[in-house]
Amino acid sequence: MASEEEVQVLTLEAYADTIVPGEKRYPDDHAVAGAAPGPGAVAAGALELLNYDATGITAGLPYLVQSLNDHAKSYAGEVELELDSDLPPFVALPYGHRRALVTRLTKPGHPEKEGWVSLALFCNMAFDTAPHRHTKEALENGHPGLLALGYRLPDADGLWRFPKFSYGRKLADLHPDTTPSGSPA
Repeated sequence: MASEEEVQVLTLEAYADTIVPGEKRYPDDHAVAGAAPGPGAVAAGALELLNYDATGITAGLPYLVQSLNDHAKSYAGEVELELDSDLPPFVALPYGHRRALVTRLTKPGHPEKEGWVSLALFCNMAFDTAPHRHTKEALENGHPGLLALGYRLPDADGLWRFPKFSYGRKLADLHPDTTPSGSPA
């Protein structure tokens, strides 16, 4: 069996991949199930975000990992599924079973729902907003979520401009007291 640190990494990667699935990084990738084409939460830096102190969840990650693996063992017993003992139990679950277990853990009424939903939200944020990275740097490094959402690098002068209006039309004129940097006067 893997070290405690490896178990944590693999389990959190498998959870993140269940929330925002992606393609396997290499043929024997057990954490990333390969349930969707393209990069998912793991490629977007979910582990980096989950281990970022500003999230407020880093201290609880070992507990969540242990609990998730305990739930996976129980779930496997319920559905009569034999798990690979060389892998952490949640990682050993096939993707469809991972998804079913996460659905169970995040349903209203589950006593641990808040913890699992919080973990899921951070996995989504890693893909959708990359809050653990500077936006320009994330884009320069090809952040998959930001690129999928249509983010582009700032103009040569460092300012972000959006030539197409998100509602298809200009909503308001620029206020006359707006400074050259775009701030209100």
